[in-house]
Amino acid sequence: MKKLLSVFTIIALLLLAACGLNGGGSTEQATSETEKSASNGGKTTLEFWHIDPGEREVVYEEAVKRFEENHPDVEVKMLQIPNDAYKQKLSVAMSGNKAPDVFHSWGGGWLKNFVDQGKVYDITESTDKSHFNELALNNATYDGKIYGLPLGLSLDVVFYNKEIFDKYGLKAPKTYDEWLNVIDTLKENDIIPIALANQTKWPGAYHFMNFASRIAGPELFESALNREGRGFDDPAYVEAGKYIQDLVKRDAFNPGFNGVPYDEGQGRQLLYTGQAAMMDMTISFVNNVRQEAPEFEEKLDFFLYPTVPGGKGDQTHVGANTGPVWSVAQNSKNPDLAAELANELASAETAQNYTDRTGALTGVKDIVPNDEFTKRFYDVVEQATHLQMPYDQTLPPELAELHKDTTQAIFGLDMTPEEAAKKMEEKAKEVLE
Repeated sequence: MKKLLSVFTIIALLLLAACGLNGGGSTEQATSETEKSASNGGKTTLEFWHIDPGEREVVYEEAVKRFEENHPDVEVKMLQIPNDAYKQKLSVAMSGNKAPDVFHSWGGGWLKNFVDQGKVYDITESTDKSHFNELALNNATYDGKIYGLPLGLSLDVVFYNKEIFDKYGLKAPKTYDEWLNVIDTLKENDIIPIALANQTKWPGAYHFMNFASRIAGPELFESALNREGRGFDDPAYVEAGKYIQDLVKRDAFNPGFNGVPYDEGQGRQLLYTGQAAMMDMTISFVNNVRQEAPEFEEKLDFFLYPTVPGGKGDQTHVGANTGPVWSVAQNSKNPDLAAELANELASAETAQNYTDRTGALTGVKDIVPNDEFTKRFYDVVEQATHLQMPYDQTLPPELAELHKDTTQAIFGLDMTPEEAAKKMEEKAKEVLE
């Protein structure tokens, strides 16, 4: 009888342990109240994944501490995962319904892919829309439902060396013709006009996106994405490719740009050393300068992407991206608590700390940076009538990769703009219709 009882006891324990293998947001595999009490003092556990090291992580840790102080019966387990590994790890967790309760996303098509799979919790009811910049919040809103809270917001601008500009009597251009004059003058003086590190493809994609927006206005992309009459083979996309190839043929970029990686900093070094005068990049460039070449900041300035002749777009249409965006997993066992945590991670206090201590903008409304350089970016956002999120973060993954591939091929003169547009539209019909 004792042996029989022992067998039943073992089986019971195995069944209890197995209950923890069915997903649920926490890495703890024990789900009974008894086992939970033994492992963490009876507290409910929330798991939170993000990608940011350094001061950003410290800001998140402080937000988590505030949340835990307001919820003494809850323990938050934070996990920082490097960016390159994060997306794959989260995708695996999502597919197995073992995603963390709160996770880092970027909104756009990347998040929508999980939303369409039923993997992300609808947090519309717990979200105060007036707390956020509407254009930033829209990047995580699908069919009128909110699936992410944008803490971080970045812009895409053209940085330039104002010392070089002053030396040759140049002014920040507002039109394409003015930009060509700047480019030609720099070339005449043996200075690379525009530094480009396009091995990873996304830096060049900013140029393509900006030209398309300036030519046809922001409605072009929305129409092509939503299949509302215009496609990715629209004449405006062909024209955007022609503008790029015109710049390439004018030697506006550094030699071998399609083989230069961005992260290693070779493109930035061209600016720091005065070999190049401009770079189209996100505002994270300022943090790069402060870490890599702080003496260069006094030479640094920026302008918004120039308009083109006859174009429908203007300089209130600004390239941007959101991230981190805090989302809640559908498989969370405590989704309302997780939504509260997401709101604390996007609270006014968190947002102010985030912008003041990291030099970044925030998607939270009315958070004014103390840093003078960042304050100028804030003013751009305040005046913007449209924030165009990167195509590769908005399109479904398969189409996003083709967009980057074809754009890099346009830069390399390996593909005509017409060929690139045709490939994109053919794939769009497969993926979007």
